[in-house]
Order: sequence, then structure tokens, then C-alpha cells
Amino acid sequence: MRIVSISENKKIEKRIAVTPEIAKKYISLGFEVSLSKNYAEHLGINDNEYLEIGALISKDEKEIINSANIILQLGLPTDDKISLIKENQTLIGVLNPYNNEVKLKNLVKKNINALSLELLPRITRAQSMDILSSQANLAGYKAVLESFANFEKAIPMMMTAAGTIPAAKVLVVGAGVAGLQAIATAKRMGAIVFATDVRMASKEQVESLGGKFLSVEGAENLETEGGYAKEASDDFKKKQEDLLTETLKKIDIVICTALIPGRKAPIIIKETMISNMQSGSIIYDLAAIQGGNTAFTEVDKVIDKNGVKIMGESNILNKLPVSASNLYAKNVFNFVSNLYDKENNKININLEDEIIEKTLIK
Repeated sequence: MRIVSISENKKIEKRIAVTPEIAKKYISLGFEVSLSKNYAEHLGINDNEYLEIGALISKDEKEIINSANIILQLGLPTDDKISLIKENQTLIGVLNPYNNEVKLKNLVKKNINALSLELLPRITRAQSMDILSSQANLAGYKAVLESFANFEKAIPMMMTAAGTIPAAKVLVVGAGVAGLQAIATAKRMGAIVFATDVRMASKEQVESLGGKFLSVEGAENLETEGGYAKEASDDFKKKQEDLLTETLKKIDIVICTALIPGRKAPIIIKETMISNMQSGSIIYDLAAIQGGNTAFTEVDKVIDKNGVKIMGESNILNKLPVSASNLYAKNVFNFVSNLYDKENNKININLEDEIIEKTLIK
């Protein structure tokens, strides 16, 4: 049984799916591991680190794919690489089924097992495989650092002989995994932190981290069975808008994290709200790649609106690729371990297993 991974397009994705530590674990399980040449060199990991533990390195990506039982990637490979994948091979990654529906259906027609990790169910047994949580955790942390680096005032309160500098006020929109990490990071750096979310269950978590939860009436009804936020009603949106309009007048930094799986991100910070914010404020929009939570967000651009900077990147994890790769590779290893029937040395696509059934593209 052979596990392989080929290089991603490094202009858009610097993370890797197989680290040396995890390659060693696959080999211990009985797999062969084959990777493309210079696979992780951009992260400071030389090919020799893989060769020393028994992995194979090849220049020929076509041969690597042809020899594979399991192909591990971050995103869906390019069309020329997809065309090389054969019947009964297994492709695992963040395949973005909402935007790649046609390509994935073509894989299914070829009897290729395509498993998309962002579809993992939120159950206890899947926590060690949960790539959304591990990556969102880092994204929330890094969004705070990026916004603080662009903010031209001090973050913590400072009492000096020349006078007192007040603490920066931060608002986190969306208190999921990324939002909670943003709250914790901002608090550790001395900011006063507020947060809002459509799920009332978030209130206790926000307050446990030292944040102040901004409650909107009716929020308790806006959580799916899977624990995600769902689309808000027009009435709720109006109440949230009124609350945010007043709150944003005194906020220095906003971290936006509100996403609905498979849908365009909701626009929460409207044009009129931004016009009322203080000049010099920062909005960091983690939802940029799905359209953004503000009226002006543009991917990989800094938009200046009356002195308010609005930032959003296509992939903030490219700024933390080593840490993000370490967590992603461990998540994927746990997922593969669940798929692998060691006794019979085969991949077991057991549709009675909720983890496999939910992630398999049909």
C-alpha cells in the first residue's frame, strides 16, 4: 500500500500534507510513502529528512500518482494531475465540493474514492481529524497579529509619567474556533475584547476567555445540529445591525470570522457602520475568500475607507505554513488510520462509519 503526495501550487498554498514526523508514522503502519522532489523545501525541510526515514522521492509526478493507493493533498489538484488519477485510487484533501462539484462528480464516475475533510461530522470520534478546527485556530491567532501589526497605537493600557495610553478595544464577529482563538490572543496582548455570534451557546465560551458577549435577542435559534451558525432571519439581522452600529463607534479593531459552510459569507459590517468608525481603525476579514463580512472586503488587498483599513487574505495560513502543516498532517494521519484495514492491508470504505460516509463524495 502506497501513500503519496505531490507539490501544491506554492503561489497559493504553502502547506503540505505529509511532514517527516507523519511520514514515519505511515511507514510504521506498513505503508510506503512517495513524495515529489523538493516537496517541503520551501518550509526548510530537505528531501533527505524524508529519505532517512525510508520515504521515496521522485521527480516524476505522473509516476508518483500512478503508483498510489492513497493521494494526500491540501486542495484539489490541477486538471492535468486529476486526469492521472485512476479507478480505485483514493484522494483525500480539502476538496471544496461546493465550488468543485463538476470535477468531483467526474472523479466519482471514474470510481475514484474522493474524501473531502471539511465535511467531517462534528462528533467526538472525529475531533482528532478535524482540519477545520486545527486550521481555524491558527487563522484566528494570526488574524489578531496581522491586525495589531497594522494598528498604529499600542494595544495594552500603559500608565506612564507622561500620561495613560488606553487599551485598544477589539470586536470579534463570530465566536467559532477562529473567533475564540482571536479573543484569547487579543486578551493576552492586553486588549479589551467584545464578541458577537448568532449562537447563544457561544456566550459562555466568550466570557470564559475574558470577552464581553454582545447579545442579540433571538440568537438561541441560529445554530445547526452540527454546531455551525445558520442563516439569520431579516428581523435578527436588523437587531444585530443596530447593536453593531453603536458598538463600532468605540471599537479600534474588528476581526471578522463569520462563515456559513457552502454559502457566500454574510455581510455583517455595512457601509454606514464603517463610516461611523474611528479613523485609524482596522478590520481584518477572515471570511474574505467567501466574499467577506464587510461591504468593502477585497481578497489580498488593503482597502482604505475614510481612514479605516479593511484587510483580507486568500490564505492567511500561508503565513504560518509550518505550524499549519504539522496540524493538518496529524489530522490526515488520524483520518487515514480510520480508513486503513491493517489486517487485510486495504482501504475500507465502510459507509456505516459516519466519518467515512459524510466525507465521501458521492
